[in-house]
Amino acid sequence: MNIVSEYDSIIIGAGAAGLMCGALSGRRGRKILILDHAKTIGEKIRISGGGRCNFTNIHCGPENFISQNPHFHKSALAGYNPQDFIDLVESYKIKWHEKTLGQLFCDDRSDQIVNMLKSECKKSGAKIKLETEIYSVGKTDDVFHVKTSRGDFSAKSLVIACGGPSIPKMGASGFGYDIAKTFGLNVIAPCPALVPLVFTDSLKHALGTLSGISVDAKITHGKTDFTEALLFTHRGLSGPSILQISSYWNPGDEIIINLAPNQDVLADLKKAKHTHPKQSPSGFLAHFLPLKLARFIASSSPYQRLADMSDPALITLANAVNAWQVKPAGSEGFRKAEVTRGGIDTSELSSKTMQCKTVSGLYFIGEVVDVTGHLGGHNFQWAWASAAACAKSL
Repeated sequence: MNIVSEYDSIIIGAGAAGLMCGALSGRRGRKILILDHAKTIGEKIRISGGGRCNFTNIHCGPENFISQNPHFHKSALAGYNPQDFIDLVESYKIKWHEKTLGQLFCDDRSDQIVNMLKSECKKSGAKIKLETEIYSVGKTDDVFHVKTSRGDFSAKSLVIACGGPSIPKMGASGFGYDIAKTFGLNVIAPCPALVPLVFTDSLKHALGTLSGISVDAKITHGKTDFTEALLFTHRGLSGPSILQISSYWNPGDEIIINLAPNQDVLADLKKAKHTHPKQSPSGFLAHFLPLKLARFIASSSPYQRLADMSDPALITLANAVNAWQVKPAGSEGFRKAEVTRGGIDTSELSSKTMQCKTVSGLYFIGEVVDVTGHLGGHNFQWAWASAAACAKSL
């Protein structure tokens, strides 16, 4: 026999956004139930930042996000900023440090953030039920009904915080989109974001010897560019700069890679041709690139000395460094994607409360929404901020 339990709000998803929303709404005296099919809470939090959780970014702003509506996320981000979360972290005496570009990490393990959120839920009275399969979700007479493997539950409001399909081995799926479609909402087609890119087989073979080499590079796609580390892999390209640009990249698109963004290679080549005419192209490039990479790039040139190179040959070599044009064959997909681009169409939601405009009491927060942050703590800040906006109206 199914047991029917009534709550003020049911939250589906015990990740960053769901736990935060449960804790904050519980503080307001609401009877909250958080459901998740996983065995443990906050798995993405645990693995983030190399196990130290890049929990926010001090420079986080609207410009650090991608959405079909570039203004949607402004309200939530303004209502709960990075310092608000830092204050919470410090109240638990969790030590943290800043890395590059405003990224904040725990000094110790990411479990501290998970345990903090779990403690906040406990303090506020929010209940968490794990290993709970959800069979169906519906609404009748202004009450939401959720049928699960642990019984049936009902509530005045329902919050969908179950993320997107990135990293399916952790149990991630498109379940939140299915719920949205059940209620007739539009979903922007989800695709992998913050994900390594892969080469065609021919290019993969040619670049195979470069696996493991890392350089600071400027990656450009259309009008968007990022200058951070690039890493050659046995399948293609990774590293922060590639992960960042992948959120803008679509299959068939070309990207331009500047392997030496601080060097005007053509100008330096022309100068070196006169000052060191006997120098080899690889010897010249090795002054500012790893030797293996310098040799690889130079191998496309038939010349042994700079003195023998014509101006067109110098331009070709320089462009191979400063403007390498690459058309990736694809990405590593959701299995390696840190987040999902796309999701619940923001035109369906209130930017102030995250509530659905056409279904009263239905909310969507976190990654499941069509708001995708840049690498470096921005997606967690969106989780905290969207959860806070939602919790205020539950």
